[in-house]
Order: sequence, then structure tokens, then C-alpha cells
Amino acid sequence: MSSLIPPQRNHLLAALPPAELARMLPHLQLLTLQRKQMLHRCGERIAYAYFPVTAVLSIDYILENGDTAEILNIGREGLLGISLCMATHHAVERASVHTTGYAYRIGAAQLLSEFYRNGQLMRLLLGYTQQRLNRISLSAICNRHHSLEQRLCRYLLEMLDRGTSRELECTQEALGAILGVRREGVTEAVRRLQLLGVLHWSRGRVRLLSRAGLEAHACECYQVLRKQTARPAIALLDLPAHLLPERRAGLLVSGRRVVAERRRSWQLLAEAS
Repeated sequence: MSSLIPPQRNHLLAALPPAELARMLPHLQLLTLQRKQMLHRCGERIAYAYFPVTAVLSIDYILENGDTAEILNIGREGLLGISLCMATHHAVERASVHTTGYAYRIGAAQLLSEFYRNGQLMRLLLGYTQQRLNRISLSAICNRHHSLEQRLCRYLLEMLDRGTSRELECTQEALGAILGVRREGVTEAVRRLQLLGVLHWSRGRVRLLSRAGLEAHACECYQVLRKQTARPAIALLDLPAHLLPERRAGLLVSGRRVVAERRRSWQLLAEAS
């Protein structure tokens, strides 16, 4: 753990009560992650979870013909490895580093040990899971109804919100794979945005010149996603006070039996470690 880049720069860690964060601190390791670095592959056992600080991580699905499609990217608002808390210990997708930067890593057993204390971390991660589901659903609608130029602006704004620089390293081929279109379509959309003075693209690097211009040409989905990300994940799980004891007993996670099964899965993981 580093005082120069505090873990609280990740939104989930920042929302933890001091006592819960203090228990996790000895297990948090600050890493510098490099662009295109592989964090886990499909079918591999998930050994670690990652709390990005300045890095942006990407979750991709690989098709039978070798093509890839980005499912989700994760920045300082979230966590890579949430499936561990859903009793899934083997990856069903590929995870890599989209943008070079820092992230805190924690072992799977240590994360689950804190999660099953039924404290604030459990509530945060369940709320964050709901946010992710909402985001994936909205992206599917966006891909169906909005133009490539609108979706490109939305994507660049999301990356701008997560990063510390107005310059991104990304090829047009990579953007085509992310947006699910041919490279030629990305080239034309980039050309139009350059003429409008919104951005400048050169040799795999895009410099964002006008945030206002990006927002003007982005679809409505960006503002929806921005509001959801800005809203604390824990707010999604607010219940009346009289329900709290039952929730801590496991009713929030589809009943006591499901929680018991997940605890058993964690115990098996800890023994295997």
C-alpha cells in the first residue's frame, strides 16, 4: 500500500468505513499495469481482484473465429473480479489493461473473507454489480439506436472521465473492435470530428481538444451513464432500518441457502490457496 497513491482514489475503497478499509490495507498491493497486459484469460482461475486507480481495464469476449468484442471497461469507479463474489472462480472472459496506470490488487481469498463479513463491502459490491448490469443493458440499447459518431463520442468521454490525461493511446482498429464496426467507419467518424475541432488523431494517439464538443455530439446515453457512475453504489441498496438485520443474514443475496453455498465456495478457495 502506498501513501503517494492512496487506495481511496478508487471510489469503492473510498466508500468503505475506516475499520473495514484498515482490515484490507495489508492485503492491497499497488501495481503499475501496462497497456495490453493480460490479467486473466478465459477459463483461468481468478487469483486476484483489481481496484483501478488511474488504469483502465477491459473485459473482452473472444469469438470462435478469434475476433474479440469488448463487454465492459473498468476505471476508478469499480472493480475487476466481481464475479468472485458471485461464486464464480474461473473467468468466462478475458481481462486486460486498456490504459496504462495504477491499480490495487488483492488476493481472491482476502477479498472474499471481507465480503462475507456482511458489512459495507458486501453492500458496495452488490450495488456496483447492479450498476454494471445497468451499464451493459444501456450499451446494448445504444449500439442498436445511435450512430457510430455518437457512440464514439460517448466512449471517448467515458475514457476522459476515468483518466488523468486528455491524450489516449488507441488505434482505430482497436476502437472498431470496441464499438463493433469496421475500421473504415471509425476513420470516417474520426475525420468528421477532427474537422469540427473536437479531437486530433495521429499514429495511434487521440488528443481530446474539446470536451464540450464531445458532449454536444455524444448520444443521451453518456449523461445517463455519468449520473449512474456518480451515484454511490451503496445508495442502490438502501433499505428501511428494520430490514437491516435480515439483510445481513443473507436475504439480500437470494436467501440464506445461497449465502451458505457461497461461503462454502470461499472456504474451498481458501483451502486451495
